[in-house]
Amino acid sequence: MGKGKKLITGIIAASMLLVGLTACGNSDNNAGSNSSSSKFDSIEQLKKNGKIRIGVFADKPPFGYVDSEGKNQGFDVYIAKRFAKDLLGDESKAEFVLVDAASRVAYLESNKVDIIMANFTVTDERKEKVDFASPYMKLSFGIVSPDSAPITSIDQLKEKGQKLIVAKGTTAETYFTKEYPDIELLKFDQYTEIFSALKDGRGAAIANDNTELIAWAKSNPGFTVSIPAFGGQDTIAPAVAKGNTELLSWINTELETLGKEKFIHEAYNATLNEVYGEGYTDELVVEGGKIE
Repeated sequence: MGKGKKLITGIIAASMLLVGLTACGNSDNNAGSNSSSSKFDSIEQLKKNGKIRIGVFADKPPFGYVDSEGKNQGFDVYIAKRFAKDLLGDESKAEFVLVDAASRVAYLESNKVDIIMANFTVTDERKEKVDFASPYMKLSFGIVSPDSAPITSIDQLKEKGQKLIVAKGTTAETYFTKEYPDIELLKFDQYTEIFSALKDGRGAAIANDNTELIAWAKSNPGFTVSIPAFGGQDTIAPAVAKGNTELLSWINTELETLGKEKFIHEAYNATLNEVYGEGYTDELVVEGGKIE
């Protein structure tokens, strides 16, 4: 089976899961019994629990998705499994909790997860609510549109009748709300929904992380990332609950250690290389938690 078909199969499987689970996790992955408590667990307690709850996407291949066998896969997941292995001695002790873009902060605040590894872009607004560790990836915004009606400039979206599709809770939504309030936004909770809306012609284009859009367009003939980069450079990083300095420090040290063995490059080769190719590595990977 080709990469594009695998990703589409993963998206379909994820959608079926999300209908019944409302982004809470699959049969082996739940939010934990102490989800009502706002107090986070110490590393000692995590070891006693024998698990670490990590929030990941179910519908955002190749970064976080559920495959046709119901297993969590993707770039974020690959790194998260290594965290669990190094912290608790076994990657299977990572308990994956499915989140959507808008719920990531809330899941940390309500102690439903210990770490968010859901392609989480670092922003000043989010820093007020969660604590970000060092980055493991860099990116910028992009726009994808149909080949039959390409959007090649943001000004085109200001025209009457044009709608820009975004996912709720994303930096793309925040960016356009602030910088281009005159552009009409069509908002959805799930990533599967934004792509369906573009295919159905409900909107003129999608604005999102350029990495996500490049991957999707390669698997969906008839659509092109017509504006490949704008809005400056951002970073992706793990996040923990505000004030959880112990776990934050552990993650930062872990990323620094993993950098010595080029582990993020390994994660790229295992999960992203088939989508982007070797020539895109330096455009995405942040090794050792530091941007050179």
